[in-house]
Amino acid sequence: MPEPLVALVIEESRWEALGLAPLAEAAAAATLAHLGHATTGYEIVLLACDDARIAALNADFRGKAQPTNVLSWPEWDLAPEHPGALPDAPPDPDPQEPEPLGNIALAYETCAREAHAQGKSLDAHLTHLVVHALLHLLGYDHIRDKDAALMEETETRILAQLGIADPYEEAASGPE
Repeated sequence: MPEPLVALVIEESRWEALGLAPLAEAAAAATLAHLGHATTGYEIVLLACDDARIAALNADFRGKAQPTNVLSWPEWDLAPEHPGALPDAPPDPDPQEPEPLGNIALAYETCAREAHAQGKSLDAHLTHLVVHALLHLLGYDHIRDKDAALMEETETRILAQLGIADPYEEAASGPE
């Protein structure tokens, strides 16, 4: 049996009851498959923490001392040189020694609050955030307009394959 894609580290006990491991595994596999990458032989470390922990991480790595829903730290710089271009592919996976793609952190309180405010299930919101963060690990970004359009379109297609509505369409109709 292949190693799981997602190595889950739970620091906040409220994550225990959510079934985050299978949700993150499904979101990661769907993302990699959609992009034409192998769905085995890679590893993503997912930290399931609280707002205080993610605020400290956000301060340390981004200079923003406030909680956020998700953070990601890619193992490789796969970003494209030209706006709107596809990122480079990650190194080929090794079934004997999984290739790290990077780390992701999710904050319980912020994620739960956002899901409630947006009127969606926590599972749907978390799936979106895992897909979004994994795309960051794979070189996608949303700073430049053309890159943002590509990333949002890619997220929307992956989420549709998982039976989840377009989160950007919903966000456009509601308050920001």
